Amino acid sequence: MQYAPAEQTYPGRHHWLALLGVLLAPLAALAGEPAAKVATAPAATATAVVAPISQEAVLERQAKHDNSLFLLDVRTPQEFAEGYVPDAVNVPHDQLASRLAEVPKDKDIVLYCRSGRRAALAADVLAANGYTKLSHLEGDMAAWTQQGRPVEKP
Repeated sequence: MQYAPAEQTYPGRHHWLALLGVLLAPLAALAGEPAAKVATAPAATATAVVAPISQEAVLERQAKHDNSLFLLDVRTPQEFAEGYVPDAVNVPHDQLASRLAEVPKDKDIVLYCRSGRRAALAADVLAANGYTKLSHLEGDMAAWTQQGRPVEKP
């Protein structure tokens, strides 16, 4: 049996939680409670707009030694150890918020994971923290290896 990723099963779930907080705020005011105590979800944030970048474009920029390129692998350290896109830096998506100092704001960040879900989550974290130069590697690591692209190991 195959399970759908959470974002396909519950589309817009973050938006519903934010809407709930907005709807409950007037009730809190009537009860004399500050609205901040009622909100059960973080403030509504737009999902990060991340342009796709092809594998070929990444390889071309790497061949030109483009210093403005920053490859961010957001998989687990175990997955990273099995092989990664050359020159990538590993910051697992669930640690990204506490390790933002490792990700430069002045570079073009190319995110990838195994299949795309964690890269999207990481993009949201980065966008919420002021990162604007974000792109997502088409096909992620699964397609990269399937295409026989170069892979490094630590």
